[in-house]
Amino acid sequence: MPRFFCPAPLSTGSLLELPAGAARHVQVLRLQPGAAITLFNHGPGWDGPRSGGEFTATVTRMGRSDVQVEVGAHLAIEREAGREVHLALGMPANERMDWLVEKAAELGVRSIQPLMTERSVLRLADARAEKKIAHWQSVAISACEQCGGNRVPLVHPVRTLAQWLAGYRQGLPDSSAALLLSLREGTQSVRQWVSSSQPVLFLSGPEGGLSPAEENSALAAGFQAATLGPRVLRSETAALTALALLT
Repeated sequence: MPRFFCPAPLSTGSLLELPAGAARHVQVLRLQPGAAITLFNHGPGWDGPRSGGEFTATVTRMGRSDVQVEVGAHLAIEREAGREVHLALGMPANERMDWLVEKAAELGVRSIQPLMTERSVLRLADARAEKKIAHWQSVAISACEQCGGNRVPLVHPVRTLAQWLAGYRQGLPDSSAALLLSLREGTQSVRQWVSSSQPVLFLSGPEGGLSPAEENSALAAGFQAATLGPRVLRSETAALTALALLT
């Protein structure tokens, strides 16, 4: 059954117009009145109470650019990761960031913080940055619609590493562990945190990694250095490997 993120109040028996993105998707699929779909609303763009789980719904009207549905039964189904994990990373270039956002959402990441660092190839500011964030948020929504997740991760606005480190704990649970993926000697293995249910924020560098000065700044801000092993992984591989281990 097709699934759609709908950032609006959902209650059994109500009629509602699907948001533009979901409506276009319904039309592309050539669904007709009477077709069954699934809706969920836990994610960005809706600041009201989260219903949790998901709802069945039935298409009641197909307009030229709008779609109306009737919300059906609530299903208390959750397929979320067992641990709250947040990802901050130096943005990889080209299409790698799209791929990383998609896979991170599939794995159940809670939020993604794109960062500009000393070695970042991708540089974004102002309108271009806002456009990219909107695009990546759309990628995360599509990934959750496909994989069955009911909680869409928030993609934060682009920031420099220095800006972000100044207040990175804001909004995180007090018990969160802050891990810096690093190849420096004496670093503890990420696997030490696998058996814990402690919320985790981990920081990963771009192509070429974080500079020594940036790593030192992160450690001074309270991060603990953690390693995935002796191999040098691509930036997107390292971030997703850590995420897969910890969720």
